This record gives sequence, C-alpha cells and structure tokens, in this order.
Amino acid sequence: MADEDGPVDPSEFGDQDGPPIEDKPYKIIFEANKCFGAGKCAEVSETWSLDLDTGIARPETYYIDEADLDHNVAAAEVCPAKKDRGVIHVVDRRTNEEIAPDPNGDGTLSVDW
Repeated sequence: MADEDGPVDPSEFGDQDGPPIEDKPYKIIFEANKCFGAGKCAEVSETWSLDLDTGIARPETYYIDEADLDHNVAAAEVCPAKKDRGVIHVVDRRTNEEIAPDPNGDGTLSVDW
C-alpha cells in the first residue's frame, strides 16, 4: 500500500493469484466495512446481492470480464455509502486505474481505510 503521501495501489488488494488478466481484466474492490445495506448495487447488477442476515451487500466474484463490466460500473456509481462516493470500486487490472466510481476524477483508488 502507499504511504500517506501517495495513492493506494489497487494491485495490492485481493487475491494475488486471481485469474489471468486476459480472462478477467477487471477487479472489484469492496469496502464492506463501510456498506450500510442500501441494496442499490443488487438492483442494478446481477453480480451483487444483499445478505438479509448481515444487511451487507456481497459480490459473487471479485474478478470480472467485459460482459460484466457495465452493470458492475453501474453498481459502483449508484452506491450511496460514504456520502455518495461509494464503497464498490471497479479497477482495470491492466492499468491499475479505478474506472468507477472515480470520484476524484483521476483514476486513483478512492478507498477510505
């Protein structure tokens, strides 16, 4: 991870032995500790479901391909947590840039840990 002066490195999160980038070029980074269970992600994406026992959303997978990109970007963009900055992050594994929600507008990972 980056120090306090630099951005967070998305490649340091998740399973380092994930599927090949060619097969699943996008990664979801989920700040579950900030999720408050609005369920908007589950409304727009088949990847997401709201666990009624815990009240927290949960993705079926953390690695996605082009076919699943649009609805996961939508899930990231509709998430109201963190004052509408969202807790679902879609990262392009090839460039390490945050595609969504990208509230900073610069592709850096907008986690708040």
